[in-house]
Amino acid sequence: MAMWVFGYGSLIWKTGFHYDDRLVGFIKGYRRVFYQGSTDHRGTPDFPGRTVTLEPAEGEVCWGVAYKIIRKEDQEEALTYLEVREKQYDQKAHVDIFSDWAATVPAVSGVLIYIASADQKLNRNYLGPASLQEIANQIVRAEGPSGPNRDYLFQLEKALTLLGCEDRHVIDLANEVRSILSGRN
Repeated sequence: MAMWVFGYGSLIWKTGFHYDDRLVGFIKGYRRVFYQGSTDHRGTPDFPGRTVTLEPAEGEVCWGVAYKIIRKEDQEEALTYLEVREKQYDQKAHVDIFSDWAATVPAVSGVLIYIASADQKLNRNYLGPASLQEIANQIVRAEGPSGPNRDYLFQLEKALTLLGCEDRHVIDLANEVRSILSGRN
C-alpha cells in the first residue's frame, strides 16, 4: 500500500527522500503560519529562526505538495529521514488532499502531515503569533546550520509561486523582510 506525505514548507522544494509521484493540492481547514521556532535548521537555541506550521482556520486552505511513496523500503527510509528532519514538530496527523476546488471527494485520503502544535509543554520551540514586523525582524536576523532564515522564507515564496499558489501570509512576510533588508543597504 502506498504512503503519502504532505509538504507545506521546505518539503515543497527539498524533499530529501525518494518518491514515486507528487500531487499539488491543498488541505482544508488550516492555514500556514510562521509560528514554529527553528533551533536546528534556520536558527540556534540562542536565537531561533521561524518556520511554518499549520493552525486550524475555518474556511481556509493550505496549498502544498503530496508525495506518493510505493515501495516499503522507500517508505521506511522516508519516515526515518522525516523523523529527524521534522523532530521539532510534535504532532503527526492524517489529512485529505484536494486538487480541485470543485471536488467534494478528496484526491487522496490518509496523507501524513507533520504539525508543530501550540502546546508549549509538548513543543518547546513554538513561538506563536507576533506582528508581521516582529516576525520579519526575527527572520532577517536568524541563521542556522541550514542557512539564513530569510532564505527559507524566500524559497517558500518562490516554490508556492511556481505551483501557482498565493499565500498572503508568506507574500506579506517576504515583502516585509525585503523592506527591512533594503533599509539596511
